[in-house]
Amino acid sequence: MKRQKLPIHTDEAETFVDITGWVQTIVKKAEIQQGMCHLFVPHTTAGVTVNENCDPDVTRDMLVALDKQVPKKGDYRHAEGNSHAHIKASMMGHSLTVPVEGGRLLLGQWQGLYFTEFDGPRSRQVIVTVTGC
Repeated sequence: MKRQKLPIHTDEAETFVDITGWVQTIVKKAEIQQGMCHLFVPHTTAGVTVNENCDPDVTRDMLVALDKQVPKKGDYRHAEGNSHAHIKASMMGHSLTVPVEGGRLLLGQWQGLYFTEFDGPRSRQVIVTVTGC
């Protein structure tokens, strides 16, 4: 098992950061040919998801749709004023697992891994664990 913390700095309040290449580099360095790659985000206002990484309009459209479902201003009681970020992060999820085959992430043709920020800009991290043989 190999574990590494992937540092991420976001420059915007809400954004999707394509981390596919960085995670693939971690998998390659782990020298594991077959197994699993697990990502975990130890933050309550950020998450991780799999989605299309070919057309940048997809992530833009997702942010617009999330804003419609969970607006920044709402009937929230959380004193910090970032309830929308907590809700959106929970909708994305805080972890995911991707199979590793032949030393590479086993993603679909159009799939990529995204770190999702909803309370930035901030310095964050994703914990990446690669297991297998």
